[in-house]
Amino acid sequence: MKFNKKTVIAGFALFSMFFGAGNLILPPYIGNNAGDSWGLVTIGFLLSAVIIPILAVMAHGKLQGTMYDIGKKISPLFSSVYCLIIYLIAITLPSPRTAAVTHEMAIQPFFDSHPILTSLIYFILVMIFALNRSKIISILGRYLTPIIVLILLAIIVISFGGAFAPMAERSMEAPFKSGMLEGYQTYDAIGGIVVGAVLIISLRIAGENDYHENRKIINGAGLISGIGLATIYTGLIIAGALTNGEFADDAGRTALLSGLSKLTLGDAGNVFLSVLVALACFTTAVGIVTGVSDYFKGILGQSDRVYIWTVIISSILGIAIGQFDVHYIIVVAIPVLMFIYPLTIIMILLNVLPDRWVTPGVFKLVAGVTFLFSIPDFLSSIGMSDSMAPLKSALPLGESSLGWFLPALITLLFSGIWIKMRKV
Repeated sequence: MKFNKKTVIAGFALFSMFFGAGNLILPPYIGNNAGDSWGLVTIGFLLSAVIIPILAVMAHGKLQGTMYDIGKKISPLFSSVYCLIIYLIAITLPSPRTAAVTHEMAIQPFFDSHPILTSLIYFILVMIFALNRSKIISILGRYLTPIIVLILLAIIVISFGGAFAPMAERSMEAPFKSGMLEGYQTYDAIGGIVVGAVLIISLRIAGENDYHENRKIINGAGLISGIGLATIYTGLIIAGALTNGEFADDAGRTALLSGLSKLTLGDAGNVFLSVLVALACFTTAVGIVTGVSDYFKGILGQSDRVYIWTVIISSILGIAIGQFDVHYIIVVAIPVLMFIYPLTIIMILLNVLPDRWVTPGVFKLVAGVTFLFSIPDFLSSIGMSDSMAPLKSALPLGESSLGWFLPALITLLFSGIWIKMRKV
């Protein structure tokens, strides 16, 4: 596949919008905890944090509409409610978390200021960028992403060749599951259906209206950002594993990343890390706020006033929630993710498949089965793990929080065969 200039810039912009708070602090953390099991952890993490999100972008390339089109085969009402839930999640969890991470890792080590001040300044800047949305792809793709990538590569390369304490043994019962669930915390599957829509609208604003050309650009951009994400994630996981002898096994996510940067980049590491965190988190917050505002503008008559007010409201929520502790925001998010992620993943996969394989009837049936079989994982996440344990152990892949996957796959195969037989 040949990549033209527009595709490369769009790919870099996608990478920067994906690469936010969780993308920085999660890979070293699971690498540290995995030790020599980092390989299985990496596979699980890449599945939920790279492959599914990039498929979401490609689904947008096929549909070239809005997030509403992702679920419209189930029903208009379902799709509207789903979009509302996703956008509410986006502006109340991952977007504010970027401000919280920025405060803990880029501001707190140097200034004794209150988190609310960081959130306030941070989301004022986010608001300014989002209100200038016609320039987003160019600014993110041309300038911010290369800086992020260079700093990350420096940390990874030095960690591979550094003289550190021997790798410590870690006991991780289910490395693949742990990697996959930690990948949920990046919000990248949700991010894929949010920023994919941002990319489509940005291309239209830039005058790109040819369906086939736009699909090539979007698919190419998805591939570029996917390769970039996989490379950085794998490098950070291995770096966390190689240097885990330098850290306690109960070290926190932000503490690990700070320590890793100091180990690899010396005393200047915190300065470099501050720049990296601020840039990576900021670009993601801009992408989320822009995506949410684009959606509400589209469903409420293409009004610029709606776009502006959505940006303002999203930024106010970011200021209010972004002052909380990072760990607290992560813990609060777990039940939400266990509720919405399986359905999001299956809808992404169904939208990528050719339409002749996935009729509206098949789409509804598979989505319904997925939701039904994901309920035990959700109930376990809200404190009912003991009562759900027998049911989860009875389901194939249930103990890996994937009890919904095989039922959904079997439903897809048999419903597709049934429809073909009825047509014969």
